[in-house]
Amino acid sequence: MIGWRRVLVRGPSMSPTLSDGDVVLARFGRVPRPGDVVLVRWSARPGQLSVKRAARPGGDGWWVLGDFPEASTDSRVLGVAEVIAVVRFRIWPRPGRVRHSAPHSP
Repeated sequence: MIGWRRVLVRGPSMSPTLSDGDVVLARFGRVPRPGDVVLVRWSARPGQLSVKRAARPGGDGWWVLGDFPEASTDSRVLGVAEVIAVVRFRIWPRPGRVRHSAPHSP
């Protein structure tokens, strides 16, 4: 699948990069790099999509972390995730590019 999808961010796990209620554009068909903000799916929670930061490839998926670890359920709890898209832009409320940054250590 190649294309763009609008995604509503829920919760504080990506603060300060993204906030609850932000709307972002995710690009499908892109290979993530460590430090990218990504849209993921969890094998432990197949109906849930999450926005996290790609930390490193890990076996059958990616080790992903929230930017605000104290408020994030991420790979530290759920294991590796399947990255399905790379988040490139915030379109609301403050339009702009979502910055790539070094992921923090788990």
